Amino acid sequence: MAVSAPLPPGSPYGRVVGVIPARLASTRLPNKVLREIAGEPLLAWVYRAAKACPLLDEVVIAADSEEVQALCRQRGWPCVMTSPELPSGTDRLFAVSRTVEAEIYVNVQGDEPLLRPEHIADILSPFALPQVEVTTLKVPCTPENLNNPNAVKVVTAHDGRALYFSRATIPYDRDGSGHAPVWKHLGLYAYRRAALEHFAALAPGELEQTERLEQLRLLENGLALYVAATAHDTVGVDTEEDLRRVATILKGNRAS
Repeated sequence: MAVSAPLPPGSPYGRVVGVIPARLASTRLPNKVLREIAGEPLLAWVYRAAKACPLLDEVVIAADSEEVQALCRQRGWPCVMTSPELPSGTDRLFAVSRTVEAEIYVNVQGDEPLLRPEHIADILSPFALPQVEVTTLKVPCTPENLNNPNAVKVVTAHDGRALYFSRATIPYDRDGSGHAPVWKHLGLYAYRRAALEHFAALAPGELEQTERLEQLRLLENGLALYVAATAHDTVGVDTEEDLRRVATILKGNRAS
């Protein structure tokens, strides 16, 4: 297997800050950011992975509870308290941006312990084009995730702009060809500062509330969201089964 070349230190995109929204009251898996995986809290794996990326000038935890804030204080992690009433991770990202200056903010989901530095490099790469304001990631969807509503699907235009995201399987393979290009969305986002401010000023839309996907707020309001392909899939932790699966992977990585 080929080994990726080390990423160069620093960012050509200006100051880039990674923000990890660490919401305690997850509906599907309560307290998941504090749940132990392979001997460490889930949040510790995510923070360590984000810090390993040289393109991030700073990594900040966006906490919404005293429990998460206490863990950050104990570990010496930068932390900003945000309201537990905020409806989405991006709203939490915007709250951090009010006190932490950057040209680009990367929303690093707090339930992605398999994050790699290459994910950050891939999500930032479209910002080489000045018209790009918001980016996210995709990987080819594996057969076991085709009908999994927790694995969000995305379809894009030829230039990489997102056309739609759904928990359903899109595009629908009407003729049963077996060759439909189904892509799984990875829930990391990067915003230029002005685009993040624009997002925060928008009310949640009908599609966003129906699918429970915050990125649809951008599409419903005609804002372009560019989707970069990455070679590395992740396992977002939403269920007890996900916890066990990720623990096995992380223990295997330690042993290799």
